[in-house]
Amino acid sequence: MSVPADTVSPVTFYRPNYHIKTPDMRSPEYVQMSTAAAMTLGLVPGTMHRTGCTHCLNLLVTYAEGCRANCAYCGLARHREEARDYADRNFIRVDWPTVRFDEVIERMVGGSDASQFQRMCISMITHPDSDADTMVLLKKWMAALPHVPVSILSNPTSMEKADLIALRDAGADIFTVALDAVTPEIFDRTRGKAVDSPHKWDKYWQAIEWAAEVFGPEKFGAHLICGMGETEEDILRVAQRITDMGGHNHMFAFFPERGSLMEDWAPVPRDQWRRVQLARFVIDYAGGHISKMRFDEEGRVVDFGMAKEDLAALIESGKPFQTSGCPGKDDEEISACNRPYGDSSPSDIRSFPFALNRRDVEIVKRQMAGEDIGTL
Repeated sequence: MSVPADTVSPVTFYRPNYHIKTPDMRSPEYVQMSTAAAMTLGLVPGTMHRTGCTHCLNLLVTYAEGCRANCAYCGLARHREEARDYADRNFIRVDWPTVRFDEVIERMVGGSDASQFQRMCISMITHPDSDADTMVLLKKWMAALPHVPVSILSNPTSMEKADLIALRDAGADIFTVALDAVTPEIFDRTRGKAVDSPHKWDKYWQAIEWAAEVFGPEKFGAHLICGMGETEEDILRVAQRITDMGGHNHMFAFFPERGSLMEDWAPVPRDQWRRVQLARFVIDYAGGHISKMRFDEEGRVVDFGMAKEDLAALIESGKPFQTSGCPGKDDEEISACNRPYGDSSPSDIRSFPFALNRRDVEIVKRQMAGEDIGTL
C-alpha cells in the first residue's frame, strides 16, 4: 500500500529491542536514518507516494542530549522542550528511526534492496562528539563498502581545515555545507546570536572556501533554503557565487517544521519557488549566469537570460523541479539524494523526488504563472 509521507505514522522500530529508545543509543554505535532510507533498506514497512525508494542513504549522528545549536527552522533545535526524547524529534518533516550502524552495513552488504543506493550521506550536528564520530562512521563504511560514495553534510562551527583534509583522505567523496540562510541578516536571525545559537556567517563561508580547495570542483556544495525572507535575487546571487567557486547548489523550499520557532512562518510561495528552482538549474547546469538575468524592483526573476526556446525545453524536461542534491552514478543533473517529501507533502510537491510526467510539468508551469494550485 502506498503511504503518503504526510500521513506516515511515527516509527517506533522493527525489532523488540528497538521499541524503547535509551540514552545509550548514541553515535558512533547508533545512527538515525530518514524514513525513506529506512523503507528502502527494508527496516520500515510501506512505500512513498509515487516513488519506490531513495538512492541516498541519509544518516544522522545522534545523541540523547541532542544538538547544541538552536536554529529557528530546525526540528532538532535545542529549544524543543516538548520533545524530551531527542531521538523522537522530526527533521525535515519526517521521522528518523534509530538503528545500530553495524546493522546498516550488514544490510548494505547482503541485501538486494541495498543495491538501489548510489550514495551515503553522514549528517553532522552541533555536538562535542560529532566530528570524531563522523570520522569513525566514515572509516567503517569505507572498509566495508568502498564502492558506495560518501557525502558529508558538515558542521562548520566545530571544524577546521585539517578536518576537511582528514575526511577527504579517509574517503569522503563530497563535502557540503548547510548555509541555509542566504544573507548575513537572515543567518543571524535564524541561526546565530538572535536565537542564542553558535553559528556564524563568516565561519560557514570559510568552510565553503576550504571545501573548494580541499575537495575541488564538482565535489562540494551548499544547502540553500528558499523562503526565509530573502528575495529571489538574493538566493540566486549566492547560488552563482557557489557555482563560480566550482560547487553545486542544493535547494530546499522552506516548509515550517512542527515545533520549530518558525512553525507559524508560511511556506515559500509556489511561484517564487518554481522561478528559483529554474534559475538555479540554469546557473548550475545550463551555462547561464546571473549577470544575464533580470529582476524586478522586488527582486523577482523576470528574465532567465536564455533564449525562449531553450528555456522552454528545460521546463519541458522537468529536471529543474526535481530535488537538487549530491549526484548519483547515472546523471549528474539528477540528484541521488532525492529526499522524498522533505520540504513538502505529496499533495503540494515542491521538490519532486521522481521524474516529472506531462501532468506534473503542466502544473509547474501553471504555478510559475501564479496559479494557487497543488500537485494532487
